[in-house]
Amino acid sequence: MTLIHGNSAPAARVIVVSYNSAVYVNRCLAALALQTETRFEAVVVDNASRDVDAIRLPEDPRFSLIRLADNTGFAVANNIGARGAAAPWIVTLNPDAFAEPDWLRALLDAAAAHPDVAMFGSTQLCADDPSRLDGIGDRYAGFGLFWRGGVGRPAVRPHTDGETFSPCAAAAMYRRDLFEAAGGFDESFFCYGEDVDLGFRIRLMGARCRQVGAAVVHHVGSGITKEYGDFSLFHSVRNGVWILVKNVPFPLIAVSGPLYVLAMSYLLLFRWRGAPARTVWRGLRAALSGLGGVLRRRRAVQASRRISQRELMVAMTWDPRTVRRGD
Repeated sequence: MTLIHGNSAPAARVIVVSYNSAVYVNRCLAALALQTETRFEAVVVDNASRDVDAIRLPEDPRFSLIRLADNTGFAVANNIGARGAAAPWIVTLNPDAFAEPDWLRALLDAAAAHPDVAMFGSTQLCADDPSRLDGIGDRYAGFGLFWRGGVGRPAVRPHTDGETFSPCAAAAMYRRDLFEAAGGFDESFFCYGEDVDLGFRIRLMGARCRQVGAAVVHHVGSGITKEYGDFSLFHSVRNGVWILVKNVPFPLIAVSGPLYVLAMSYLLLFRWRGAPARTVWRGLRAALSGLGGVLRRRRAVQASRRISQRELMVAMTWDPRTVRRGD
């Protein structure tokens, strides 16, 4: 699928994955239709939603809908949406993320200004309180934890530009050739942490990530999954183990592994009690049961590594206080 708008082939393919979220999707697509940058195609991939018939595509040939027979999760659906793309950039956009009119133009302008960068993240504002940040890129700690930086902090314009470990896939842009070379999102993750994992793998290939202050979306934040209770905690814990085991090279993993155990022990003692603790243990057991496949994928990931361990360590966060502050 390659759509032509005017006399220009698309510079980006925007993928919106939907699951029982037609109200959000329609608002997301309406914002996309108002973008000042028109050189894009938008693909909605619906994960067998009950409300798929309520999705209203703009009357615009750049927009299309793929209906899936089952709920395949965020990772698989995005990979399906990316198949066959000819545009040089793959853009992921959550259905509950509503882009300001210059959002895509700001991302593509940043790509032109930084040709050595392969991943770009957006400024995410809280949809219900745009004076607060919903995130400014993903962080990864050398002790195996990951988080979205800046959540809840005051949102002061002009928003910050600069390096980050990986982009939050709620509103991210990836160079298509490296997205494909990395194999796209790891489909075993289903959702949560799959963007950190993809960013990690692309970074290991020698690429960098930049946060674009002027690329602004208003994000509801877990607008679809918050109704599912411990769903996000389970997947974050399970996938966090897999990210560490698959991506952290030897001998650095000999340091990060024990530090991860210490960090999780601290959290179980002082943060997670009762039902959340049981969910964490369930996530850890699921992680261990899936380690065979993760170790097989690790061999391919490490074989593709072009970055030095020193460069990787610089990109990581090592101060536990940073995690507590959510910086």
